[in-house]
Amino acid sequence: MNYSPGSLVNARGREWVVLPSSTDDLLMVRPIGGTDGEQTGIYLPIEGADVSPASFDPPDPRHVGDNASCRLLRDATRLGLRTGAGPFRCFAKIAVEPRPYQLVPLLMALKLDPVRVLIADDVGVGKTIEACLVARELLDRGEIQRLAVLCPPHLAEQWQAELHDKFHIEAELVLSSTANRLERSLYGSESLFEAIPYTVVSTDFIKTDRRRAEFLRSCPEFVIVDEAHTCAYDETTRSGRHQRHALVRDLGTDADRHLVLVTATPHTGNEGAFRSLLGLLNPDFADLPEDLSGSERAPLRQRIARHFVQRRRGDIRQYVEAVTQFPDREEREESYQLAASYKKLFDRALEYAREIVLDEREGRHRQRVRWWSMLALLRTLASSPAAAAATLRTRAASVGSETADDADEAGRRVVMDLDDADGDEAPDVVPGSDYTEEGDDRRERDRLNAMARDAEKLMGKQDAKLSRATDLVNDLLADGYAPILFCRYIATAEYVAAELRKRLANGIEVRAVTGQIQPRAREEQVQELGQAPRRVLVCTDCLSEGINLQEHFNAVMHYDLSWNPTRHEQREGRVDRYGQASPTVRTLTYYGMDNRIDGVVLDVLLRKHKTIRTQLGITVPVPGNTDDVVEAIFEGLLLREDAGGSVDPLLPGFDDFLRRQEAEVHAGWEAAADREKQSRTMFAQNTIRPEEVAEHLRAAQEAVGSGVDVRSFVEQAVRMHRGSVDATDRGTALRVDVRSHEVHAGFRDAVGATEFTARFELPVGDGEIHLHRTQPIIEAMADHLVTTAIDPLLAEEAVARRAGVIRTADVERATTLLLVRFRYDLTERRPGRETRTMLAEDCDIVGFTGTPSAAEWLDADAVENALAATPSANVVPEQATERVQRVVQAYDSLSERLASVADARAAALLQMHQTVREASRATGVRHAVSPKLPVDILGIYVYLPAGGALR
Repeated sequence: MNYSPGSLVNARGREWVVLPSSTDDLLMVRPIGGTDGEQTGIYLPIEGADVSPASFDPPDPRHVGDNASCRLLRDATRLGLRTGAGPFRCFAKIAVEPRPYQLVPLLMALKLDPVRVLIADDVGVGKTIEACLVARELLDRGEIQRLAVLCPPHLAEQWQAELHDKFHIEAELVLSSTANRLERSLYGSESLFEAIPYTVVSTDFIKTDRRRAEFLRSCPEFVIVDEAHTCAYDETTRSGRHQRHALVRDLGTDADRHLVLVTATPHTGNEGAFRSLLGLLNPDFADLPEDLSGSERAPLRQRIARHFVQRRRGDIRQYVEAVTQFPDREEREESYQLAASYKKLFDRALEYAREIVLDEREGRHRQRVRWWSMLALLRTLASSPAAAAATLRTRAASVGSETADDADEAGRRVVMDLDDADGDEAPDVVPGSDYTEEGDDRRERDRLNAMARDAEKLMGKQDAKLSRATDLVNDLLADGYAPILFCRYIATAEYVAAELRKRLANGIEVRAVTGQIQPRAREEQVQELGQAPRRVLVCTDCLSEGINLQEHFNAVMHYDLSWNPTRHEQREGRVDRYGQASPTVRTLTYYGMDNRIDGVVLDVLLRKHKTIRTQLGITVPVPGNTDDVVEAIFEGLLLREDAGGSVDPLLPGFDDFLRRQEAEVHAGWEAAADREKQSRTMFAQNTIRPEEVAEHLRAAQEAVGSGVDVRSFVEQAVRMHRGSVDATDRGTALRVDVRSHEVHAGFRDAVGATEFTARFELPVGDGEIHLHRTQPIIEAMADHLVTTAIDPLLAEEAVARRAGVIRTADVERATTLLLVRFRYDLTERRPGRETRTMLAEDCDIVGFTGTPSAAEWLDADAVENALAATPSANVVPEQATERVQRVVQAYDSLSERLASVADARAAALLQMHQTVREASRATGVRHAVSPKLPVDILGIYVYLPAGGALR
């Protein structure tokens, strides 16, 4: 016998709901009051004779409660639904309540078939959530079965965690370190991406010629590309970008593949690269005219805007009557002066560097090797004596090169802060300044070793940079901040952390996290440090991307200046983002007043970057490559001569040169900022109206509940089970305690005998739990309440009762409320594919006055008013049982009305489903929704007028 999805069956001594994943032989089922985690399979060739159709039993009139029982059972049922019937299928399964603005990319995506969207919102507003919402929605609609996330390898574990923690998608990591292990479990010519439905893949691993063809052949139908700007390409970009661009471009040639591109910096000042990025969405966009302004090009701008969303925080701080709390950023500059002994070493190194770099006797190649060696030395001297000493004793990366171009490539990779770094995370090892080779004069290496010994002597008390930084860290701690100190090198981070442990007061935990720690261990270290009441994190730029740090930290100090302004924004974006509990975050830009290296970077790049960001509210990258700008300036620092042949950078000859460089860079930057401002005006997201978002959000929350519903549910459930619930001094949080033996044993066991502080929306503070509808505590509460209510063997101990009778002054006539659950088959027919059926469920309360046979049905407002009625007199048990029994006996007279309600809700569900996925109709996709009858009546609640006859 075939059982359609949503039908009820009896097997193994209990009732089950049939799920869409069933086959002719295997019946996939879920307990009628259970969760997705309780799904099981019934193999019909063996157990089929013991499986039979079932119907939902009516409430037992002997077990009556009150209206609080009704409300509690309704909330538990609604929060327990995992196949919700709202406009968005995914809302019932995700572990986050999206902000209204985060629905805009989802609605844009659902209007496209295939989905091709570029999400370019500002740093810290939740682009990962926006992209994953699209993936989860298409999965739950059955439109896709597999997905892949392409990202830099150091971000892979962060994506895996986001997919698992917030969207219940179990993805495997496909990296150079995991691929061989995964492939050992494959059969024959099977591909990883055919065997594993959900993957997070290193873009740089899969772009190689050996892997790329296999990935293109077996790639999932849905792909998210993170850091998509590294896939933009024009004739000036490096080979790594070219490979990434070719990979994503070829993925897009499959007309059915869905692509979501994610980046905070879609436009890096290079018009050709920007258009190549848009061309990944649609090849036509790669040939856009440079000037898109004017009314004649309005249709083209509107066409692009359907695929492209880019918003500043100011655009979404208040959206659809919801205010999203982003912290205010307090920005300060702080400086230090080198100790006399340190400045002497710095000047000595600068003089040595000029001498070595100007030596042309061994040809262009060797000169470039020495150039990068000396730039590395000067940079590490500006960082710390520990980094300088390590660099002076380490071979330079460019030594092994064969040509001047090779030397430049190797030097840039380890010395500069590249925008791209070929897709990998920023290197934090010391770059090496020993440029000598076998057979070289030993004298040069002796000079480097002598400077290394002098640098080591400066560690500790003679390090004025560290001493001043210690005072600043103490100030931050005293003001209640938990700071992060970003360093350029591992050696600096470890040295600074060790010194701070000595210098800061007892009870302050200090920890260093660097690139020599594996990504998963880094996150564990951060979480452990976050448990300390007073804490300081010292790290390198291995944490400037990927790991969100706002939960435990709220201040950033740039102990070492980055030579790339975008890197500063990434560092600060780790704490200055949605979910930060502190109302303010503090950022300190720390530099040496008599350190020429810091002065150049600060004047030419960092201050201008902040000025533009303040004016526009967004980051505008330096036009061209930042490293080219920096390299040109430092070549002037080391090589510039005035008319008298002097190369002293402190003389006016260099200052004039620096001013010309600065003016040139800033002019180009201003032009890029103007283009960005014009671009944002042209591509302003106006294809989704706020009213449309508000309408769909309201329908979704009505179907599955919201954070407000979760809070009231927790309060009511805990108190009715005799637990303790109190508001905290932070107002919207609750302190919950279910440890007492007075708490109902089954409830205490389900939740866990525990005490915790809960908050019901982000941000959450230290020691607080974010409770949402799919959080395990809420799932346990809801499951316990529904199970005990509907299981006859547990009905005596149930707090949420399926029946109740109260007498109240709030009604004038006898009023009956019915808590009902609707189940629907949602069928999709797509040309050329097998018809697919999905299960949808929701619950509601309907009501009437009078008797069941002559019922006068109430509207939604009247039902809510009755539900809020206050009891005013007792009802004797016998009378309560008799009143409920009357309704049970009149089931047949109610069924016609409930069937018509089910039909109306099915039509509304179909309309919502088609409205948000309107693009699919253009490709011949058709949907149908049919209710499963009879409707399940979960509860019967009767309200009798206080005093006088029953009418």
